[in-house]
Amino acid sequence: MEEPENDFFTTSRRELEQYVQDRILLLKLQTSEKTARLVALLFSVLVIALLSFFVLLFLSIMAGYYFAGITGSLYAGFGIVATFYVLILVLLIFIRHGFNKKIINTIIKIFFDKTDEDDEKYR
Repeated sequence: MEEPENDFFTTSRRELEQYVQDRILLLKLQTSEKTARLVALLFSVLVIALLSFFVLLFLSIMAGYYFAGITGSLYAGFGIVATFYVLILVLLIFIRHGFNKKIINTIIKIFFDKTDEDDEKYR
């Protein structure tokens, strides 16, 4: 008589261990997927930022020479462009909290965004 009861606990223990292992595997898979999405987003933003930097650099050089031609002084032409960038820097310093919140919200959205499969699973 004790054998079926012993078999029940042994089976239950194996099933519980398998369940815990499956949950750990699911957590690892979800974490790796979300980390991969975050890295892909960061990489694409980095490439776009780098290309935008080069475009902005060459446009700034063009603007510096344009203003140098208008003012007749190379220093004044590039000084106008530098002043423009200083004004943009000051503006960005004042509104940086909005950028920080947007970045934080994007990262949180990536890590806590549920997929359709997750929604169906818990219904």
